[in-house]
Amino acid sequence: MTATASSFRPESKVWIGHAGLRPLVLALVLGTAGGFLFDQMRMPLAWMLGACVFATVAAFAGLRIGMRVRLRQGMIVVLGVLLGSGFTPDLLDRLSQWAVSLVVLSGMTVTGATLCYLWLRRTTSWDRPTCYFAAMPGGLNDMTIVGAALGGEERAIALAHALRIVTVVLTIPLWYRLVDGAQTSVLEMVQGPSGNDWKDYAILVACGAVGIVVGRVLRLPAAFMMGPMIVSGIAHLAGFTDSKPPAVLVAAAQVVVGAGIGCRFVGAILSELRREMAASVGAALILIGAAVAFAWVTRALTGLDINATVLSYAPGGFAEMSLIALALGVETAMVATHHLFRVILLISTAPALFRWMQRRGGDG
Repeated sequence: MTATASSFRPESKVWIGHAGLRPLVLALVLGTAGGFLFDQMRMPLAWMLGACVFATVAAFAGLRIGMRVRLRQGMIVVLGVLLGSGFTPDLLDRLSQWAVSLVVLSGMTVTGATLCYLWLRRTTSWDRPTCYFAAMPGGLNDMTIVGAALGGEERAIALAHALRIVTVVLTIPLWYRLVDGAQTSVLEMVQGPSGNDWKDYAILVACGAVGIVVGRVLRLPAAFMMGPMIVSGIAHLAGFTDSKPPAVLVAAAQVVVGAGIGCRFVGAILSELRREMAASVGAALILIGAAVAFAWVTRALTGLDINATVLSYAPGGFAEMSLIALALGVETAMVATHHLFRVILLISTAPALFRWMQRRGGDG
């Protein structure tokens, strides 16, 4: 284990960052303040982006902040139900149009991971397993756990993936805000029929509860979001309801998710991790560049909307990228489908490919 990697604390099963009520309250207060400020600036996905920035700065400043994993999972359920409400009856017709895009996504994933692996091998002191699993463009928890089991350094892999998500979350919404002038608020994200009655809310709660069970039984990636999103999508496609979770609850969920991202950097010492952090951010930028390049290829082949394709290929977290799509008014179902495909592709192939590389005894 490298000395620099040991100063970064990855997520535990119970807490992200420091444990306890005070660290949790501080993280939520800072996250809410950041979200409010960014909302006043009319930034896309303001509450999550602001909370992420404030919590990340606090973590590097040495403040004792922390996020309860169960609280984060509960709020991710809310976001899953919200994303499911964006599924429309033409979804099945659109799936056939995405076939080419999914094939290109597979090629982009292989290309981006290969470039990042070579980059990390040359810019860090990490060993081969650590670089390999740190280079995978998705599945923070899965790649960290599997990578550690196959000989990689858990803390270094977690650092690389956390920085990948933060880099993507900070750059893509800012790009759309500063270049395209995009802006949105929580109220705009959840705009829809007003006057929801108790039946609508009962259906939404049921979608969340049943979705958790479905996600865990089927062992879906990001189960607490995927399960509720699928069940909510079915409920909305079937016409049981056209309602969405309340705006205040959506804002709170964004604050929790954003603050949770920042809490991943608790224990990171900037002066000790400068080289590894620079390499990890560089890897994230390589993946973003690959996503944009392959998105233009897909647009040329299929005519799909370039913004939807870029967000579908962008190497952020499943929850984060789906929310950005929702905030920007881009095809949420397309983005969610592509990110689910990418995560499943990585989880099902990355470990087996690594074992094959080990048997060959080379870098691959």
